[in-house]
Amino acid sequence: MSNLLEIKDLYANVGEKEILKGLNLKVKKGEIHVIMGPNGAGKSTLANVIFNNPVYTKKSGVIEFEGENINNCTTDKIAKKGVFMSFQSPEEIPGISGMNFLKTAKSKITEKPVKIFEFKKQVMEYVDELNMNPKLVDRNLNVGFSGGEKKKNEILQLLVLNPKLVILDETDSGLDADAIRTVSKGIEMYKNNDNSVIIITHNTKILQYLKPDFVHVLVDGKIIKTGDSSLAKVIEENGFKDFKRKED
Repeated sequence: MSNLLEIKDLYANVGEKEILKGLNLKVKKGEIHVIMGPNGAGKSTLANVIFNNPVYTKKSGVIEFEGENINNCTTDKIAKKGVFMSFQSPEEIPGISGMNFLKTAKSKITEKPVKIFEFKKQVMEYVDELNMNPKLVDRNLNVGFSGGEKKKNEILQLLVLNPKLVILDETDSGLDADAIRTVSKGIEMYKNNDNSVIIITHNTKILQYLKPDFVHVLVDGKIIKTGDSSLAKVIEENGFKDFKRKED
């Protein structure tokens, strides 16, 4: 099976500081990958570089999505190709309700008008399954939401938009057990053999509810070890002190 996402020898900077230092990663359809590492290892940088955030600069290397080089694609174009990113701190957007945001995003991605009645019915079914407060979708997007509500709202977006690849950046950070269960349930609802999930985290809380196919350890800008879900248990017990990058 061909790779949905392939990253080859990626180097990237924030300003003058080199953060990613020859990173390689392959993700096939139907897989859940977890990228773990200590603070400052480059985890969030990787997510932002995949999405071509202009704050970050690719120095060399290639990012391919479905076999196409997306190095020079805009963030908007990458999203339209089917990549979804969940942010550590989702933005508040006054003046736009959650429902209108979803309707606009769905129409933009599919390039087709949304059938309002059917669309709202589908959204509210997901809201019910995620045990969300149904009033949240009528409120201004993320305005006044708790951390857990923002994350549940992102999982709702994920289910409605149904992308090919999901990148969840520290999606379990600061959440209580109930919110983590809801987020995990949403990922399980989304997951199938035609899409993939990358979970970026520095702890193992969400892995109590999800079993990844691969766990990668990212240290000092490079993936230095890859294993199955048992690797996460080692990290939970011992932290990252035993993982050090070997000099090239």
